[in-house]
Amino acid sequence: MVASTIGYRSEGAEPQLHRGLPSPYLTLIFSFDGPVIGGESPEHARGRDAYREEIVVGGLHQRPMYILQPARECGVQLAVHPMAARALFGAPASELTRMSEAGALLGRPAVELHERMRELSGWDERFGLLTSYLRRRAEDQGRRAEVRPEVAEAWTWMARHRGAGSLDGMARHVALSRRQLTTLFRRETGTSPKQISRLMRFERARREVTVTVAGGAPPDLSRIAARCGYYDHSHLVRDFRQYTGLSPSGWIGEERRNIQAGGHRNGED
Repeated sequence: MVASTIGYRSEGAEPQLHRGLPSPYLTLIFSFDGPVIGGESPEHARGRDAYREEIVVGGLHQRPMYILQPARECGVQLAVHPMAARALFGAPASELTRMSEAGALLGRPAVELHERMRELSGWDERFGLLTSYLRRRAEDQGRRAEVRPEVAEAWTWMARHRGAGSLDGMARHVALSRRQLTTLFRRETGTSPKQISRLMRFERARREVTVTVAGGAPPDLSRIAARCGYYDHSHLVRDFRQYTGLSPSGWIGEERRNIQAGGHRNGED
C-alpha cells in the first residue's frame, strides 16, 4: 500500500520555491516544523490564500504543485498507492484534491499520531508509530476498502509495462472495453488509465535522469526516451514541460542541489 516512506530534515538551507511533481502515487506528509505551504502556481503559494497544512494528503495531479521550502524543515513523507486510498484514507483517490485537508479526512487519530511523532527524536520510533497507525486504519476499513478487481489488475498491468503498454492491450487483459475500463478507472482514481500510463512512463524517465545527474554525468535524453517507451526525444521533452513546467535542462538546473542530496529518491532502491 505504501511505495516509500522518507524521513527528511534540513537546517540552514536557503528558502526556495520547490516544484512538487505529479507522480502515479498519492502523497501523505506529516510536517514537524510548521505547516507545509503551497499552491497551484508560484503566486498562489506565496499569497494569503496558499494551502497551509501540517498533515497533507495530496491526490493525483497532472501539473506541478509549488511548495515554499523554509530554511528549517523536518517531517515524514509517504508515497501511497492509489489502490490503497480507500484502506488508508477512507475514500477513493478520485475524491482527494491536490492538497486535501487531512484533519477532516483522517480525523483525530491522525492528529494524535502527528503530535506523538513530533515529540520523538528517533526515526525508528516515528516509523514504528506510523506503521502501526496505517495497519490499524487498513484493518478498520476491512471490506469497505476493496477496489474492483478489474481496476486493480489494470494498474498492475500498467506497472508491469512501466507505462508503455497500450490501452487496448490493457482492456483486453482485464476483459473490458476501453470505455468500460476508462469509466471504472476514473471513478476510482479521478483520472484515466492513459494519463496514469503517461505518469508512470514519465516517472521512470525522470528517475533515470536524476540517477545520471546524481552520478555527475549529463543525461542522454534520446537514449532515455527510447528506453522508457517514448516515440522520440521531443515526446519526452513535451512530457517534461507538462509535468514540471520546464524543459529537462531547466528542471535539472533548478533541482540539481536537491538531486545531489538524494531528495528525489522514492523507494525503488
